[in-house]
Amino acid sequence: MNRTSRRLASIAPSATLAVDAKAKALKAAGENVIGFGAGEPDFPTPAHIVDAAVQACRDPKNHRYSPAGGLPELKQAIADKTARDSGYQVSAGQVLVTNGGKHAVYTAFAALCDPGDEVICPAPYWTTYPEAITLAGGVPVVIGTDDSTGFKVTVEQLDAACTDRTKVLLFVSPDNPSGSVYTPDEVAAIGRWALERGVWVITDEIYEHLTYGGHRFASMPTLVPELAEQCLVVNGVAKTYAMTGWRVGWMIGPTDVITASANFQSHATSNVANVSQQAALEAVSGPLDDVAMMRDAFARRAVTMHRMLNEIDGVTCIEPQGAFYCFPNVSGLLGRDLGGRRAATTLELADLVLSEAKVAFVPGEAFGAPGYARFSFALGDADIEEGISRLASFANR
Repeated sequence: MNRTSRRLASIAPSATLAVDAKAKALKAAGENVIGFGAGEPDFPTPAHIVDAAVQACRDPKNHRYSPAGGLPELKQAIADKTARDSGYQVSAGQVLVTNGGKHAVYTAFAALCDPGDEVICPAPYWTTYPEAITLAGGVPVVIGTDDSTGFKVTVEQLDAACTDRTKVLLFVSPDNPSGSVYTPDEVAAIGRWALERGVWVITDEIYEHLTYGGHRFASMPTLVPELAEQCLVVNGVAKTYAMTGWRVGWMIGPTDVITASANFQSHATSNVANVSQQAALEAVSGPLDDVAMMRDAFARRAVTMHRMLNEIDGVTCIEPQGAFYCFPNVSGLLGRDLGGRRAATTLELADLVLSEAKVAFVPGEAFGAPGYARFSFALGDADIEEGISRLASFANR
């Protein structure tokens, strides 16, 4: 007899966190490992945000329970920030503050999915999405994309995947892991498709401020306003403000869905930590100067990593347009003699590169895209150059 429920026993561990944990374990053992696995900025949280948190710690009102759905002032600030950054006009009553963006993702699927409802999930996808869909009772319907199309799903593919059981389309731009950014015309076309089909959209906007070159973020409910009544937006402070450890995210949607989700959260977690909420309030209400500095650094690193990866024989990589990942095609390394060993899959390649070259990356299988690999460039310039140089030396030996 299983000691855990079938529901929990079926969950796969987070591949990105697993790779990061293995790399850190080798580092702790004295190995000089360069890790491209975890998706978090290497910058400290901006000082004015930390100062706000310090002040909040000393205020006794933050030592007590607060509304399960979020501090009213933070919900209003998120509504104001959403209008400022994406042009999407919402009220504070349409905002639910969650325990990180990942919690917002799970809550969104839990709010919409009944058992057997299908969720269209383009691949490559962030590792958590299929697990969150399944936990909510939904059925992930994966649509494959590749580098030949810039990892973008088409309306024709959506049409082919849509059935009478389709309830939700998951849409992500800028995308993790591929780094692709849909154009406004592409976003609008997909939004109109969902509207005509009566399909809900959950759009993850966590990387909204991290776009490069001429690529720009576009919010689907802004471009297709009629979609607002069948759209949930998930977001958070983690990536934009280097606040992954503070655990503050949010979900925006129609008031009836937000009310039901707040009721759910009141039993699951109660309120997000008040000090973290006060820090998030300072973040979303404050200037974007630090965000611009971090984005400039990521853009510079993206150029370096993209160039170096493409110089490796057997590796091709499209230019990252957003987020902070390169997602190269490494299938040319599979089956090759690599210092007397061969890797048949990117899972095996990742393990081989980590053990032999002391470089950690996440294999494409974790994202529903075998043959590819995710390399985060959210680490120092010197580490990027050293790590990709090690990979090149290993691949060419």
